[in-house]
Amino acid sequence: MRILILGGTREARDLAHIASGERGFEIVSSLAGRVRAPRLPEGAVRVGGFGGAEGLRSWIADNDVTAVVDATHPFAAAISANVAAAAGDSGVPLLCLRRPNWPDRPGDRWVRVPDLAAAAQVTATLGERVFLTIGRQGVDAFAGQQRQWFLIRAIDPPAGPLPPRREILLARGPFKLENESRLIAQHRIDVLVTKDSGGDQTEAKLAAAGEAGIPVVVIDRPPLPEGVQVVETVAQAMDWLREKRIELGRG
Repeated sequence: MRILILGGTREARDLAHIASGERGFEIVSSLAGRVRAPRLPEGAVRVGGFGGAEGLRSWIADNDVTAVVDATHPFAAAISANVAAAAGDSGVPLLCLRRPNWPDRPGDRWVRVPDLAAAAQVTATLGERVFLTIGRQGVDAFAGQQRQWFLIRAIDPPAGPLPPRREILLARGPFKLENESRLIAQHRIDVLVTKDSGGDQTEAKLAAAGEAGIPVVVIDRPPLPEGVQVVETVAQAMDWLREKRIELGRG
């Protein structure tokens, strides 16, 4: 079976590693190419876009793809919509691998919002010094905030308009609780902004914010395409691949 894994996440890399070592699977991982020095998965790798749903549909057909696993970031809504359309038209089995949402805990001061625009609006009412941890994309939603100061953390420098009062911190997780607590204290942060990405690589900032007693603006995930089967763990994704291998008589 030739499996296309749409990745860039740790779950995608773990799945590629396990499946590549198991008989009957040929893995091709696809990365969007938005990170300058991505962590590469095991097996064949392609980098760059497909050209929308039509381009993805053609690539699946031209490369004899047997099944597709969408293991992209929970906020990669465009590619998830494209692969759902392409797989549906091609009749190729599709699975979505999404890590669980972050659960809030008793005492946390979370404010959930539906999108970046709402996050910028509510953040303006919650604090003066903002720890912005939404990645490099979407920072321009906060560019009009003249009064607040921002510590903007991302793997690569953000593009587009930026808030006038800011400091850029380039870093890649995982992050430890003591380091996150130190950042919040040193920069006198009084509000944290994050996407509900889930996972333990960047979860420590939430615990640090809870310990500091500061509010956290949490941007909700975009909805997944209707009808797509979803699992939360790499083990569940491997079970699905093995089931498809049996169903298709591939070993």
